[in-house]
Amino acid sequence: MDAMAKFLILIYGDEQRWNAMSPQERTEIDEGHRAFQQRAGAAVLAAGELEETATATSLRAGSGGRPAITDGPFLETKEVLGGFYVIQARDLDEAIALAGGLAEVAHDHSGVEVRPLVQHG
Repeated sequence: MDAMAKFLILIYGDEQRWNAMSPQERTEIDEGHRAFQQRAGAAVLAAGELEETATATSLRAGSGGRPAITDGPFLETKEVLGGFYVIQARDLDEAIALAGGLAEVAHDHSGVEVRPLVQHG
């Protein structure tokens, strides 16, 4: 499996809508993640759901060679990063086919981005 490419699947959505989801919608999305993980199996190398953006801390270049630290994400945007998967796949088409099964793809307040990781060496 070493010859396979690695992809990052980023799950974005409207944080206010996520916080207002009905229990039924939350269950549907959770079931979608379980089905995705079952389908992808060993191709999933890492995964995680992120805490709300209010818990984020951003670091940027500061003065005196020290980082400037601020609360929250650097950019204010309606769509925020809510979770991720790192997967292995033969190619982008296979990665897209797997990511296309996530429930967030079908909801009007979220979406999924698939990006290949740079392969060094």
